[in-house]
Amino acid sequence: MPPDLGSGWWTYIKYDQKHDRPKISATLLRRVWGYARPYQLKVLGLLVSIFAITGLSLIPPLLYRDLIDNAILKGDTARLNWLAVGMIGIPLVSAAIGFGQRYLSATIGEGLIADLRNALFNHTQRMSLRFFTHTETGALMSRLNNDVVGAQRALTSTFINIITNLVTVVATVTIMLSLEWRLTLLSIAIVPLFLAPTRRVGRKLRKIRRKSLELNARMNVRMQETLNIDGALLVKLFGRQSDENQRFRRRSAAVADIGVRSAVVGRWFFMGLGLISAVGTAVVFWAGGHMILRGVFTVGTIVAFGAYLTQLYGPLSAISNAHVEFATSMVSFERVFEVLDIPVEIRDKSDAIKLSDVTGAVNFHDVTFNYTAGGDGGSALLGLQIDPRTRASDATLSITAQKPSRQLALESVSFAIRPGELAALVGPSGAGKTTVTYLLPRLYDPTSGKICMDGHDLRDLSQVSLARSIGMVTQETYLFNDTLKANLLYAAPNASRAAIEAACQTANIHDFIAGLPDGYDTVVGARGYRLSGGEKQRIAIARVILKDPRILILDEATSSLDSQSEALIQQALQRIMRNRTSLVIAHRLSTILDADVILVLDQGRIVEQAHGGDTHSAHDQLLDKDGLYAQLYHTQFRKAGPESTSSHRQ
Repeated sequence: MPPDLGSGWWTYIKYDQKHDRPKISATLLRRVWGYARPYQLKVLGLLVSIFAITGLSLIPPLLYRDLIDNAILKGDTARLNWLAVGMIGIPLVSAAIGFGQRYLSATIGEGLIADLRNALFNHTQRMSLRFFTHTETGALMSRLNNDVVGAQRALTSTFINIITNLVTVVATVTIMLSLEWRLTLLSIAIVPLFLAPTRRVGRKLRKIRRKSLELNARMNVRMQETLNIDGALLVKLFGRQSDENQRFRRRSAAVADIGVRSAVVGRWFFMGLGLISAVGTAVVFWAGGHMILRGVFTVGTIVAFGAYLTQLYGPLSAISNAHVEFATSMVSFERVFEVLDIPVEIRDKSDAIKLSDVTGAVNFHDVTFNYTAGGDGGSALLGLQIDPRTRASDATLSITAQKPSRQLALESVSFAIRPGELAALVGPSGAGKTTVTYLLPRLYDPTSGKICMDGHDLRDLSQVSLARSIGMVTQETYLFNDTLKANLLYAAPNASRAAIEAACQTANIHDFIAGLPDGYDTVVGARGYRLSGGEKQRIAIARVILKDPRILILDEATSSLDSQSEALIQQALQRIMRNRTSLVIAHRLSTILDADVILVLDQGRIVEQAHGGDTHSAHDQLLDKDGLYAQLYHTQFRKAGPESTSSHRQ
């Protein structure tokens, strides 16, 4: 078992033992078999084919003996003809069985790859946002690709080879004993020469295998970071193409070097085995030759023995290192299980409430939140990142620990929003406004305190019903590299064309889309880069309108947009906020003036808040206090110039 690393969500980190002694636990084997169990009938068929092919491979040497001792020396033409037919027929039958074996192996292997990838993908989809902000995507992709394929090979290649070698050795030794027991003992006497180098090289190859996987993961991380749109744009803007080429060349060279090292170690190993086999064969033929001269047995027997020796030494050397070889192949399974064993931080209770008729009441009760702690009440998050100086065998899934500027992102935050109200979040940069908007849809769980919707603790609600009730428009709009229609339907897969167009009209984007050559079938490009910032935001608003949530969360940042796009977005937002509970990170004075509730945050705390009344608006109440809000108003919002202050409830 790995050491106790704390009670956080990353509590299962695999590591190599002190002397890198491969250990295969019963738990690991049971888990591996759990993925192979659906294919147990095919595995059985695979084993039958192994026995059949191995049995057929033992027949030709006996045919050689019969050919020399009987057909040729006795001049038996009919026997010669039948032996020739047998020498042709056996390989044909073996090839046919081998075809079936390959089909079964491929079916099991590809099915296993799909099952493992599905399990990994499903597990990551259940992870909280914390997992994705702390994990390098390239390293995770390496687990989904390289390690999954390696795990498949463990069953469909390594496992088959071990079984085949065992069957071959037992059957070959049995036949050799029946032919000549003295030569058989002489053949087996050199087996100890295989053991020492085989075990030593096997351990070395296991280390190389794990290091190769880690180096591949690091290379994938760099590719993922620089080949996506954002990374490519950053590289070009700063003119760092040459630096990135050199950095990638170093990582690519490391992968190539470890591949060469693996090939060279393997080549020296097999060359040594070949020399030992040659020595064993020479000794057997030397001793057998003297026995033939003395008339102990026939020439055909020594020829058959020579053929069986080639089928004995290879499998014997593999069997002597089977434990190490199998443990090496299990490295990929271990790395896959490392991800699957990460506990899901945010999960539904067994009796989770499926809320249907949502009114939109929101309450934060003494909420404290720390990005570096899990949602279980303060367990520490273990953040690891591969250091190039660290042994690759000690490394694990690359996790980057984020260090916030202060210990708590939110501290003792309490407020209430009544159904249908507009709440404006105001404060300097880094005050905790975005964190509040992330906690309400339960992207994270609070470290302490609780958040309620319609009087229910969010942790008591099913995540599906919570997601259905809340719509969110972030400052950075993400679109899939697909058509506009597909991106819009992500919110409501069964929405009609009329509903899509109505949502886009409300979001002031329909006329733009209708003017495109392909209309709603226009492909937006990676992350929507074929659209402007304002166009993407209006698409995001239309997408939320299609979802029709009862609670709306949005970041109103429009400072980077032109005045026309900003006006169109503001009109769309005013429409969508009608009759909905809205929580807005406010950047415009008009939104703040319209707000029923104003929450002023600073350093993770609510330092001021006001609820509008019949006589005094929330804005006026906070101005009268002459605190942080008044300061922000005079230095930031007031400078925005004259704006429409028409109510969002018109």
